[in-house]
Amino acid sequence: MEKRVLLAVVLSFVVLYGYQALFPPPPLPTVPAVEPVPAAPTAAAGGAQEPPLEAEPKPAPSGAEPVTAAASEQDIVVESEAVRAVFTTRGGALKSWRLKHYTNGSGEPLELVPPMAPPGSIRPFTLDAEDPAVGRTLRTALYRPGAEHVRVGPGGASLTFEYQDASGLSAQKQFTFSDEQPYVIEFAARVERNGTAINPTIHWGPALGNGTGGGGMMYNPPPQPLFYRDGESTRLSFDDLPEDGVQEGAFEFVGVDDHYFLSAALDARPARVEYDGVRVPRPDENPFQFISWSIRYPDPPSGARFFFGPKDFEELKALGPEFTHAIDFGMFRWLVVPLLNALKWVNGYLGNYGWSIIALTVIINLVMFPLRHKSVVSMRRMQELQPEVKAIQERYAKLKISDPARQKMNQEMMNLYRERGVNPASGCVPMLLTFPVLFAFYSMLSVAIEIRGAPFVGWIDDLSASDPYFIWPVVMGISMVVQQRMTPQTMTDPMQQKMMMMMPVVFSVMLAWAPSGLVLYWTASNLWTIGQQAVTNKIIGPPPQHAVRPPAERRLKTAGAGKTQQAARERK
Repeated sequence: MEKRVLLAVVLSFVVLYGYQALFPPPPLPTVPAVEPVPAAPTAAAGGAQEPPLEAEPKPAPSGAEPVTAAASEQDIVVESEAVRAVFTTRGGALKSWRLKHYTNGSGEPLELVPPMAPPGSIRPFTLDAEDPAVGRTLRTALYRPGAEHVRVGPGGASLTFEYQDASGLSAQKQFTFSDEQPYVIEFAARVERNGTAINPTIHWGPALGNGTGGGGMMYNPPPQPLFYRDGESTRLSFDDLPEDGVQEGAFEFVGVDDHYFLSAALDARPARVEYDGVRVPRPDENPFQFISWSIRYPDPPSGARFFFGPKDFEELKALGPEFTHAIDFGMFRWLVVPLLNALKWVNGYLGNYGWSIIALTVIINLVMFPLRHKSVVSMRRMQELQPEVKAIQERYAKLKISDPARQKMNQEMMNLYRERGVNPASGCVPMLLTFPVLFAFYSMLSVAIEIRGAPFVGWIDDLSASDPYFIWPVVMGISMVVQQRMTPQTMTDPMQQKMMMMMPVVFSVMLAWAPSGLVLYWTASNLWTIGQQAVTNKIIGPPPQHAVRPPAERRLKTAGAGKTQQAARERK
């Protein structure tokens, strides 16, 4: 019983951690090299085709000369303590959104508007209309800005864009920014033609990412559609878009996210959202892929809020508890959130997330000390019985599993356990209780943006990235070997023993490309377990040596000494 339970736990553990290594997502199909993508409607995998952003507007129709417009295309900078945004008068749209507190691989402020998006892609906050001519004008017109540079300070700031032409078409956009919520943009738009209001669609365009797919041996999901509705968050894959690319309903939030960042419309209001999957061919390589999206409300947008920033738990919680569901904590969310809060609390004192992971590991293992101690003691008692268990198994080794006589082996083993007062599952159950913590720690370190770019010591300058020299995975493997040798062995099957001996190698290879923070946690946990095992061994002492009695002797009842002596005389 114990062997099967323990083997099932180990195998499930291997499946959980090795899934991405053994079953990576299939690569995107290679597309033959073609000419650069022109400014034409973007090929989409699902949903409606997104209108292109034309490089230069065509001459306005006769009688539709601009009345209120910018003289030329120019950039308008909006700057706060956390963000540097650049809007363009061409379409009054967002051109750049750089996060000052997050950096890219070159150490520069991170750009969230995809720089590798297809040429002519639509930009965030571009307006469109059902009338093609009106839509084209809204997308390409030169809007007159209300300021050339905006500084967001206490009390916030706003930026307006206006356009009007001789045909009676007028449009106004207003962006409102807050220093308290720097990643939130409040947006309002009013479009009229000859005094008749037009309800526009808000296009975001390619949402996030650099166009490369995720997967492999590291948890690094590609951009994917995300919406939270009726108390449940849903993520769609690129291949889901042909069927599920259009979503309607009252969303708490809806947009696109990737590993660490999110672009989304907030607030529970009815809306229609369309997602487009965009592929950009590359010669001899898998194409870039992006997720574009657009949203249309029942009425012209007024006070609509959009989030464009990091999936930081505290930032999202400040918007409302439901927005924290944008972070994919998995099935152990109920445990991951307290662990994340504990990690941030510890880091408040230590100031280094690497040392904070180690400190939190020690705290968790201190709490679980009684469970692990009980597990080790139970495994020691099982280890003492292994010679007798093996003797019973050898007596029935020649029988087939389907042979009814083989059931007597199980009866003899249960009698042996009952006689010695040992529960076969007592060593596994305490261990099973610690596994949710391990899985929750894995989930937390896989998605917590707090460790993105966080250094530890030496060559580990990013705990969310793998160890470039594979030193920590090797140290982790060595610690697993030492831990395994110190742990009482209760398995008698040579094949199972060989499998357990291979576990350190399997896990070392499997976690070689995992985030350094995860490997650091596992190594620290192993070192603690080694120390705890040494203490437990000293407390309970070395295992006593028992002579193996014949099976017939064990079947004798020990109700009284007289009966035992009589049985012994009868054997003679």
